[in-house]
Amino acid sequence: MPALTLHSFPRAILHIDGDSFFASCETALNPKLKGRPVITGAERGIASSMSYEAKAAGVTRGMRLFEIKKICPGAILLPSDYETYSLFSARMYEIVRRYTAAVEEYSIDECFAELTGLRRPLKMPYAKIAEKIKSDLDRELGLTFSAGLAPTKVLAKVASKWKKPDGLTVIPGFRAHWYLAKLPLEKIWGIGPNTAAFLNQEGLATALDLAQKDEAWIRKKLSKPFYEIWQELRGRSVLDLNLLPHDNYQSISKTRTFTPPAGGRELVFSQLSKNIENACIKARRHQLAAAEFSFFLKTQAFSYSGLSLKLPAATAVPNDIISLAAKYFSQVYKPKTLYRATGVTLLKLSASRARQLDLFGQAARDEKLLAVFKNVDRLSAKYGKHTVFLGTSLEAMASCQHAGARGAAAARKTDLFKGETARRRLNLPMFGQVS
Repeated sequence: MPALTLHSFPRAILHIDGDSFFASCETALNPKLKGRPVITGAERGIASSMSYEAKAAGVTRGMRLFEIKKICPGAILLPSDYETYSLFSARMYEIVRRYTAAVEEYSIDECFAELTGLRRPLKMPYAKIAEKIKSDLDRELGLTFSAGLAPTKVLAKVASKWKKPDGLTVIPGFRAHWYLAKLPLEKIWGIGPNTAAFLNQEGLATALDLAQKDEAWIRKKLSKPFYEIWQELRGRSVLDLNLLPHDNYQSISKTRTFTPPAGGRELVFSQLSKNIENACIKARRHQLAAAEFSFFLKTQAFSYSGLSLKLPAATAVPNDIISLAAKYFSQVYKPKTLYRATGVTLLKLSASRARQLDLFGQAARDEKLLAVFKNVDRLSAKYGKHTVFLGTSLEAMASCQHAGARGAAAARKTDLFKGETARRRLNLPMFGQVS
């Protein structure tokens, strides 16, 4: 079986991937959960991340909670805390940047790092540098990572998935063929099931089969992205690292607890409204719009109920989201029940600039509203967050996050509209503060 390249590391690219990242973050925060089947996503009613113990019990991503309880009665079901996961993610990038400034923040739990040329200044071989980075991550964050070192990004992705969880795999160029011969086409980063099926029909079964095809065949049969993958599989690095700060979010989540627990429909919905306003503030800051959202209520007995809803059009304006949440709120809210938290997650985010005009003027209306809220954001930047807010959030704004913590609710209601002087004196809690 011929080697694809004679060079060990014409470039040295490290890929780092968190193992069951969200569930692992929860375990790092609460060591009592270690070794137990931990699942996040309770607020949406489906599994979004599972510990390896939960995976061993048969839990899969997207599985509904009632199904999980059947196959894994001992499962620990937790709501997703994206704010906390983002802090772990930022710390991950910070640790990797101790060794190299060339870091691509690929996702909340993944990054690429350029190690090329660092053997001499760091006085160690590439494999040792990779080992040190992984060791620092595991030790300082209290969770495990899988890492792969290779001459290209695609091969580094192959390497990081080779030993999961908690593995480090090094693929020098002259050994790439050995790994590719054992890798099915559908496991290659960037190749989906349809492309894999087409390649199977062409008589290809493994990544090595694809890598050994000649260039003319690749150019004739496949489009440019797959030509780049083909080059990367052969050890030729053509995909550069994107070193710009990562500002594309898969989701934006805002969740806050309040005490004492509340049972009144107006106050509970107002707390949800405030979370929606906060989530939209962050979306506008990053010029993103949500096509879907989910919301949940958490009772005093720590049970959850929630819904996922599709928006008529992608938006970062809270009005439409709050209106849709109000329409379905009675399906989630139960009278005579005490609630202690609400939360919202904006989903299917895209660049707000990329929106298209529609036939009935919805986009034009939203553009006008977006301009209004940009002025609201400017006022908040100058005078303090929530200087201006929607009426649906009034009850939450007039109440303490935790009663007795800072001032009385009655005083807040009296002084709520007395301007910034009153806001500073009362020190209104910013429990929806955007990170």
